[in-house]
Amino acid sequence: MASSLKKNRWEDHYSRKAKKDKFAARSVYKLEEIQKKHGIIKKGDKIVDLGCAPGSWLQYAAGLTGNSGQVVGIDIKPMSIQMPANARYVNADILNMDEAVLSSIGDNFNLVMSDMAPATTGQKYVDAARSFELCRVALSLAEKLLKPGGAFICKIFQGESFQDFSESVKKSFKQHKIFKPQSSRKASKEIYIIGIGKK
Repeated sequence: MASSLKKNRWEDHYSRKAKKDKFAARSVYKLEEIQKKHGIIKKGDKIVDLGCAPGSWLQYAAGLTGNSGQVVGIDIKPMSIQMPANARYVNADILNMDEAVLSSIGDNFNLVMSDMAPATTGQKYVDAARSFELCRVALSLAEKLLKPGGAFICKIFQGESFQDFSESVKKSFKQHKIFKPQSSRKASKEIYIIGIGKK
């Protein structure tokens, strides 16, 4: 019994629900909570999902945008899910995006979203610094890829750089929100910063 408990240490109500709802991961419910509160994703939207693997945010966004929408997922890890008809996957390193990759992705997107997290070390200062670096890159890509008025959703680990990043988002967007989903694990330091209305 102990070994099966150990094996399922990360399994909870949300992971079981994700399996039942046929989503690749429990993280989908964080995006669903953001969507219910802020209604950011609309039918027909063009969306970029940074660090998209294993693919639950991509699946959910593709469902909301419908056939007239388009979702582009980018990750260095391969994707094993069956791609929705209105989505495509680009195998690339977010920290090293060259012009060829950027031009293959396109621009004029309505939303850039990032649920990226660094490989954690358990040292909160190191993890927060790595998280900040990913967020900085995500914001700079959002500034390139979004159309005026577009939106940005980004996960960050709370730490020393949280305030700086929050201010950077504030500068680039008309509205700026901070959101902690109920579906985040209790021990998690993650929080989401949302920018609405790219200046």
